[in-house]
Amino acid sequence: MNNTKKVDEFMSKLEHPLKAEIEAVRSIIVNSNPKIEEDVKWGGPSFFYKEDLATFNPRIKNYVALIFHKGELLNVKSDFLEEASKGKVYAKFYSMEQVTAHKELIEQMVNSWIELMDK
Repeated sequence: MNNTKKVDEFMSKLEHPLKAEIEAVRSIIVNSNPKIEEDVKWGGPSFFYKEDLATFNPRIKNYVALIFHKGELLNVKSDFLEEASKGKVYAKFYSMEQVTAHKELIEQMVNSWIELMDK
């Protein structure tokens, strides 16, 4: 079930130095593919299609932390992405310029997930 309203509410109350960047990344994700859904999980906006794709960690304040839960399965390679334990992949945005520069990469991650889940 898509809980966009719940995410909107969460975002309206969120105090974060990079709130505009979080909103921009969120917008890229939800507009990447009509199948993607969102909710608030693990203390931040979270995105899924059949299974969990990615979640923001708004507790980290010095950058926008977006965790792709099974990022290693997505077969998307970029120096921007950081591999972590248990197959996770992190995208860290320090500025709106980085968000803009990596828009296609984010779209690629989302669409790669949809393809994977539809196999």
